[in-house]
Amino acid sequence: MKDPQNETAHPVRLADYRPPSYLIDAVRLTFRLDPKATRVTATIAFRPNPEGLADGNLVLDGEGLTLISATINGKPLTALDYLLTESGLTVPAEHLPDGAFTWEAEVEIDPSSNTALEGLYISKGMFCTQCEAEGFRKITFYPDRPDVMAPFTVRIESDLPVMLSNGNPAASGPGWAEWHDPHPKPSYLFALVAGDLAAYSDSFTTASGKTADLNIWVRPGDEDRCAYAMDALKRSMDWDERVYGREYDLDVFNIVAVDDFNMGAMENKGLNIFNSKYVLASPETATDVDYDFIEGIIAHEYFHNWTGNRITCRDWFQLCLKEGLTVFRDQQFSADMRSAPVKRIEDVLQLRARQFREDAGPLAHPVRPEEYIEINNFYTATVYEKGAEVIRMLKALVGDDAYDAALRLYFDRHDGQACTIEDWLQVFEDVTGRDLSQFKRWYGQAGTPVVTVDTALDGGIYRMTFRQTVPPTPGEPLKEPAVIPIRFGLLHPEGPELVPSILMELTDPEQEIEIDLARACETAGLPLAEPVPSLLRGFSAPVILRTEQDRAARLTLMAHDTDPFNRWEAGRSLAKEALTAMVTDNAPADPDWLGALGELVGDQGLDPDFRALALALPSEDDMAETLARGGITPDPTAIHDAMAKAETAIAETHVGLLTGLFDQMAVPGPYSPDAASAGRRSLRLAALRYLSRIDGGDRAAALFEARPNMTEEMAAFTSLLRIGRRDAAATFEARWRHDSLVMDKWFMAQVATAEPAEAVATAKRLTEHADFDWKNPNRFRSVMGGLTAGNPAGFHWPDGSGYRFLADWILTLDPKNPQTASRMSTAFETRSRYDADRKGLIDAELARVAATDGLSRDVAEMVARMRSA
Repeated sequence: MKDPQNETAHPVRLADYRPPSYLIDAVRLTFRLDPKATRVTATIAFRPNPEGLADGNLVLDGEGLTLISATINGKPLTALDYLLTESGLTVPAEHLPDGAFTWEAEVEIDPSSNTALEGLYISKGMFCTQCEAEGFRKITFYPDRPDVMAPFTVRIESDLPVMLSNGNPAASGPGWAEWHDPHPKPSYLFALVAGDLAAYSDSFTTASGKTADLNIWVRPGDEDRCAYAMDALKRSMDWDERVYGREYDLDVFNIVAVDDFNMGAMENKGLNIFNSKYVLASPETATDVDYDFIEGIIAHEYFHNWTGNRITCRDWFQLCLKEGLTVFRDQQFSADMRSAPVKRIEDVLQLRARQFREDAGPLAHPVRPEEYIEINNFYTATVYEKGAEVIRMLKALVGDDAYDAALRLYFDRHDGQACTIEDWLQVFEDVTGRDLSQFKRWYGQAGTPVVTVDTALDGGIYRMTFRQTVPPTPGEPLKEPAVIPIRFGLLHPEGPELVPSILMELTDPEQEIEIDLARACETAGLPLAEPVPSLLRGFSAPVILRTEQDRAARLTLMAHDTDPFNRWEAGRSLAKEALTAMVTDNAPADPDWLGALGELVGDQGLDPDFRALALALPSEDDMAETLARGGITPDPTAIHDAMAKAETAIAETHVGLLTGLFDQMAVPGPYSPDAASAGRRSLRLAALRYLSRIDGGDRAAALFEARPNMTEEMAAFTSLLRIGRRDAAATFEARWRHDSLVMDKWFMAQVATAEPAEAVATAKRLTEHADFDWKNPNRFRSVMGGLTAGNPAGFHWPDGSGYRFLADWILTLDPKNPQTASRMSTAFETRSRYDADRKGLIDAELARVAATDGLSRDVAEMVARMRSA
């Protein structure tokens, strides 16, 4: 039986979840690799699931497979025994034996034509896989869902010298290798790599004395760029043992660097596959930011071994269970490896730039969505970053000791299981005795809560009134109060702290707290005065804070707050206020803000990395969102011009300070990516950015010529581009045209630094460059992201050319790689911010994309959601 019709995409809903009809005891796969005609034989031991559907049909997912043969218990099946569609194969219950049975099928697939980079594909001669979320169905027929877990044995047959899969090596010989993973896993964690590879090897001895072999597999010649990734891996393994008590559980841990990869990396059990840019690093080719990303992503994927692999998610609606928790864990790790305050500020910057923007637009959705059409569209900042913030809040509410006890119970109770958010919260309720039903709303409600704080001093009593609301989001007009942990303190207007940090739980729409301020002032030996509240210390909850604080109060916080995050936040608020006036009223830069900024950045007792963050202006997109939240329609060109004026004002006001920082923060000796050295370079290069506005680029040109390391070479290069010295691009290209990862930076920098009126033309010119491979996700993102994220004024140029350019490329890429095309389409999600003309131009492009025949499910869903709002 065969259904010739394409199935219409229907929403998948959490409410419709049903357990699988069959479970699997063992899987054996044999791959006979061939670029155009790989044969895959799958032998699967099924048994009925007592909790499964009553119909008893065997439903297997499968896409793009040519079925060669299929048997059940050795008996061949004919076309009359199953229903074959474009999305899978179903064997009706009447053709199945009672009880357990063995399914065997041989299929043929064409890895060479797999440009979507899902399933088994080829990257520059290397066979590799990407199976999360639903790529395994492009390899063989299988119940491709995360709640079906089984041990895998894999045999690979090929003339390639290196053949890898999950688990431990079992056997090998000329032209073949076998691997066995004893730990049950869902199909999305399957991995295979085969190619001409070289290993950078080391080992790690666990706390229990077991030795694990560690290998980073790269193309021959790249071995000398693996040392930092290996060091990050070993530090991650050690940290997970010390902090979470989690040991590694296999004999070998392999990482493979792949040039063509849709995402950052993938945590496949024992065989992590990485985008090359998050593995390969040398002082000459990688920046401090690259090293930071490598450390964090290596840690993230390793930590998934327990929070994602040993315990996985029951269904894809529970994606935040593994991703939110693992993001939180990698944030903890990076904070321990580097500066915790700096890491927190960086994380919040990312949260606000990506997730707050998502929550404010048509793509808003809960941390645990209720439905989807294409699950790849829900690998979002809400699931990852907001999911991590929910874990952070939970830890703050229950305390460190209870958090540790709950995690131990979670690992003990659910090892080897596919779990839900309810399972996760239950361990905390069991450990603490606390009812978390209201806290659970963080998982089920979209939108960023707004917390308003009003204060009043009545005699010696200081009253603080907290109110919470959540703006409507698509499909959710009404919201219920959440549990919001708010950490705050009080400062005296002269600077000293009167009340150290207090953690309050905002659970009602409105709550009031009273503080005996007279006693606090008396204890501190200070006169009674209206205090300066330091609210939401450490950014204790992912909310928008609204409170009436005058400039004097924020200047006090900027100069004296004991909480580093709020000290930075006060400066950020003053910068946004000054920039708003520059945008809307063409005002000069606020001298009080400029003075306070100089005092903070010049404080040699502070971490240089923190000072660099304090010196940085908000991004142009951040200012657009800030204006929109304040009821002002943002003009991207005016924002761009105000930013340039502000940078010049900072440079002219603080030329002496900035010159001193540029000279004093130079790091002597050979390059090192350690946090202290990176922090000094960060402050030095922040100073260079401003100085280049007034020195004609002389310092940048000298540094560009000296090129002591890629961090400084790249900063000098972009500084030159930004002031119009664009001849540097030819020099940079001549130096680095042989290195694809460095050339990605070259492509992006030119678009991001172009004058807004020239940005689209620059991007078009670069897409015609011989080295622009639009099928490579890194290269595609370097140009498109350089425009949409790096140059908002250029992307939003009034004639709509940026919108047409992006829509054209989405339509070009979509038939080849729907996942990357879909993610790039989110550049249109901010349409509601802008004026009617820009909205109309965006709407026209979205309508053009939507009307295209053969549009992928990925892009169609995103465009429909953006058009519906």
